[in-house]
Amino acid sequence: MSSPASPASSTTPNIVLILADNLGWGELGCYGGGVLRGAPTPRIDALAAEGLRLTNFNVESDCVPTRSALMTGRHPIRTGALQSVPAGLPQGITPWEITLGQLLSARGYATAIYGKWHLGDRPGRYPHERGFDEWYGIPRTTNESMFTSTPGYDPAVVPMPYVMEGRRGEPAKNIAVYDLEMRRKIDSQLIERSIDFMQRQVKAKQPFFTYVPLTQLHYPTLPHHDFAGKTGAGEFADSMVEMDARVGQLYDFIEQQGLRDNTVFIFASDNGPEFRRPWRGTAGMWSGTYHTAMEGALRVPFIVRWPGRVPARVSNEIVQITDIYTTLARIAGATLPVDRPIDGVDQCDFFFGKTEKSAREGFVYFIKDELRAAKWRDWKMHVVWEAEPNTGPIHLETPWVFNLVQDPKEETDVGTQHSWARRPLRVLIQEFQLSLKAHPPIPPGAPDDYRPTTV
Repeated sequence: MSSPASPASSTTPNIVLILADNLGWGELGCYGGGVLRGAPTPRIDALAAEGLRLTNFNVESDCVPTRSALMTGRHPIRTGALQSVPAGLPQGITPWEITLGQLLSARGYATAIYGKWHLGDRPGRYPHERGFDEWYGIPRTTNESMFTSTPGYDPAVVPMPYVMEGRRGEPAKNIAVYDLEMRRKIDSQLIERSIDFMQRQVKAKQPFFTYVPLTQLHYPTLPHHDFAGKTGAGEFADSMVEMDARVGQLYDFIEQQGLRDNTVFIFASDNGPEFRRPWRGTAGMWSGTYHTAMEGALRVPFIVRWPGRVPARVSNEIVQITDIYTTLARIAGATLPVDRPIDGVDQCDFFFGKTEKSAREGFVYFIKDELRAAKWRDWKMHVVWEAEPNTGPIHLETPWVFNLVQDPKEETDVGTQHSWARRPLRVLIQEFQLSLKAHPPIPPGAPDDYRPTTV
């Protein structure tokens, strides 16, 4: 990493980044869901009306790789954070990676995470040791909340899941068992702590980065008791209404404190909808769920509001999750690492309305360590086909090509009629493969002292 950035000035914007868990493209009202799903989302819809709403925001295949991409600006094939793994096994990103928290902390921000980390669950890899001043939440995933109510669960074999807390320079502490009752309560606690953190920074006149990776709508999708039965449409809808209200609480705090014009407020999801029933979600007009290379896996909601800087509008331009790392670094005046490939591109000019075009035209898409697809402009090429999780995969002798505007469901291969489109897609793939050869990926489960080499 290059030399540390200078301290933040009093005009440096605050950043609030909310990341929903397993929220599909088609769930929210502003993306065509809402009341159609039995769950109005007026607070998030209002946020979308005041900011930039993307219809072509793309993430990685599931929780861990997306969070790695967000925190490092690098595709997970590079970082080794390829998938969720059980508790007690090596996981997450190595300390060599430079997180978004580290970038902004070096810039003078107070930094905190309230929610799901999922990028390391042992000393040295917890978020309060990776650039965040404070952390309260879960180290791994919400399905662990079912452990203690499952017949045969043995904590001597699989570690008991806990909600944890950590502060910079101190060991992490177990706060409460993460069981089904805590699962219902945790998002309310995350919001309360987020607001308390921001209140303290306002009083101290300190710019803040508040990262709030909520647990909704991850399975088991159970609402807080205050929202149970509220919609009459079941627990999934109740949980979505709760999520909308939680976003509204953070929105209201920023408004009440007079911070709206100096706060970058972002809401997004980590991956496409859940595929397991009874918690299966929807990607709206797109096919597929997470753990696939279908558009329903790649595309998720993304809204950014910054009054006076980000014009309110809707865009179908391509943006990828790694771009958030690079873009927020520029907004904060932070210094990017120069000793490694950064896959994210700076989208400030696009976000600020200085150009109608995104700074990227496409990207490659891996699931674990396997290249599955590539997107370029309105075109998508699958080299491996798996429309539903665990139904394949089929390695295609001749890749299938789809025009996503004419065929959003990815039903008709047009590679013969439009074979010209293969070239830019193949160029994307080739350039990325050459980069991987020059900068070999960090293997999954690499030790803390691992340092990548170049060829």
